[in-house]
Amino acid sequence: MKFIILFVAAIALLAFFWIRVSHAGEAPNADQPAPDFSLPDQHGKLHQLADYHGKWLVLYFYPKDDTPGCTKQACTFRDDIVSLRKLGAEVVGVSVDDSASHAEFAKKYKLPFPLLADPQGDVAARYGSITNLVMLKFAKRNTFLIDPQGKIAKVYLAADAARNSAQVIADLTVLQAVK
Repeated sequence: MKFIILFVAAIALLAFFWIRVSHAGEAPNADQPAPDFSLPDQHGKLHQLADYHGKWLVLYFYPKDDTPGCTKQACTFRDDIVSLRKLGAEVVGVSVDDSASHAEFAKKYKLPFPLLADPQGDVAARYGSITNLVMLKFAKRNTFLIDPQGKIAKVYLAADAARNSAQVIADLTVLQAVK
């Protein structure tokens, strides 16, 4: 009898976690307006979607500062920043880490772009880019290429940390040739 009760309790707990994770929100699709945001960066400066009107915006969500995959992704965007800016794009990273953590991460790797603090995960949730395991929250590695009018041009779900920047540059080049 104890085994059955424990088994049912374990199934109920797993179902609870599954519901929390699976209802984290869906990522917006290409051609939809980008969800607005207003978040502080590593220096405490507030950034909003409207600040990037008239420019392409690479808005990338990542799980955690100073971890191997997140460092790789941030450093490839750093290394490609000149190419991205020549294409008229700005890069902004977002995670649930706080501004102080972002400041250390940005300084350590000389990141020339803002890292926005979304500690409650509200913005990440609007972009379908949050994993919420009740006591543990982190952003999914998703990237959104937003056009100068504030519409999502391209979505990269479960982005490859090493290739994400190159993919964005390639797609941005094609999108600009079409327009």
